[in-house]
Amino acid sequence: MPVNVRVPGSLRRLTAGNSQVEVEGGTVAAALTDLEVRFPGFRDRLYDDGGKLRQFINIYVNDADIRFGGGLDTPVAEGDDISIVPAVAGG
Repeated sequence: MPVNVRVPGSLRRLTAGNSQVEVEGGTVAAALTDLEVRFPGFRDRLYDDGGKLRQFINIYVNDADIRFGGGLDTPVAEGDDISIVPAVAGG
């Protein structure tokens, strides 16, 4: 089942400049795994050495933050949008 991944500007070099790409998966974790297969380099930028999402990476499914739902096990359906949003810090 295809889902759309919205790619932030800082990671678009991995997708040849595309702001959205289509991947397969029934959960966020499966979709992110397929994203890595199709566009190598995402795993290192999204996950820490322990296999958990990096603290400064936020993932949304249809505008709902996965941290307040099922986390990486959050189900996705055909046509859903997954947004990768790096946290912004500074002063």
